[in-house]
Amino acid sequence: MRVLYFAWVRQRTGLATEEVEPPPEVATISALMRWLAARSPGHAAAFAQPKQVRAAVNQEFRGPEDPVAPGDEVAFFPPVTGG
Repeated sequence: MRVLYFAWVRQRTGLATEEVEPPPEVATISALMRWLAARSPGHAAAFAQPKQVRAAVNQEFRGPEDPVAPGDEVAFFPPVTGG
């Protein structure tokens, strides 16, 4: 699974992208966020407030309970505002 980080999520993790192999029980975006948060203090900071992080799976916006699978590309970013 390829994970991409954008804006302050990238700053906190210290990574733009990483390849990960979560265990089989990590089957949703929210479970992936919890699993990633345990990887490092930077990841924990990035996902400390999961409702403040948006996700896309294979370049389509998804919700926290939507599925993820091996081979997916998952992007995490803050909410986008316009003005």
